[in-house]
Amino acid sequence: MSIANLPTAYLTIAEVAAALRLSKMTVYRMVRAGTLAADRFGKSYRVPESAVEEYIRASGSPAADESPGRQA
Repeated sequence: MSIANLPTAYLTIAEVAAALRLSKMTVYRMVRAGTLAADRFGKSYRVPESAVEEYIRASGSPAADESPGRQA
């Protein structure tokens, strides 16, 4: 296994909830349902930053389509 395949950053459930403006319980439900990828470290979950970005893109959110440097 190469180190290039490892995610660059992990977020806690609380950080994901704040970023997505959801409750922590909703994020836990998403992880358990498989909607949001996460890894378990001991008794806690950690969500790869890339999984959060992928979830936002897949949700079809208008905010996901707009980037700061992009002009219409």
